[in-house]
Amino acid sequence: MSKRLIVIGAGETANLAHEYFMNDSNYEVVAFSVHSHYRKENYFKNLPLIDFEKISVLYPKDDFLVFVALASEKLNYNRTRVYQEVKKMGYKCASYVSSRAFIWHNVKIGENCFILENNTLQPFVEIGNNVILWSGNHIGHQSIIKDNVFISSHVVISGFCEVGENTFIGVNSCVADNVKVAKDNFIGLGSVINKNTEENKIYRGNPAEASKIPAKKFCKVEVN
Repeated sequence: MSKRLIVIGAGETANLAHEYFMNDSNYEVVAFSVHSHYRKENYFKNLPLIDFEKISVLYPKDDFLVFVALASEKLNYNRTRVYQEVKKMGYKCASYVSSRAFIWHNVKIGENCFILENNTLQPFVEIGNNVILWSGNHIGHQSIIKDNVFISSHVVISGFCEVGENTFIGVNSCVADNVKVAKDNFIGLGSVINKNTEENKIYRGNPAEASKIPAKKFCKVEVN
């Protein structure tokens, strides 16, 4: 029996989440939801599009699961904020793991993750909550990807690495063995990270060097 799922979002990530969940999982998407000030229509993908503020009344937490389908804007903080709102409301969040991904049997994966086709997750890898692994990445053995990370495509994370919270890693980047990527990093496409990084930095190049502008400022993250 399919599990009923509410997708938060009405953009391209939500569109793709619907496609993957409906065609490659045991979840059935029954509705979409956005905050009321973003809602312009009543339907998305021919399904109800409802105000986020009404979700707990229309789709109770005991009967439905949620998936937050937002992309990487503002160093993933937009997605993080909505995910935290959903958790405060008491909902359980679904994760999607492609049937075409290679996931070793002892890999740990948190909730509200989106792991697409052709990802390879080697033994003892740990994936936190609210993580997106776009297609074609390699996560090496014993590596840890912490919460709210977005890894784009064709990224290589070598063995015994750690990627900190709310970090974005661009296409075709790679991280050497035993390297810790700090939280709130923005790693530009094609970058080679061969040493530990510092928090709230932008890294680009081969070997990657830190830019002077902080990553949060560059990505327009509001500082509380």
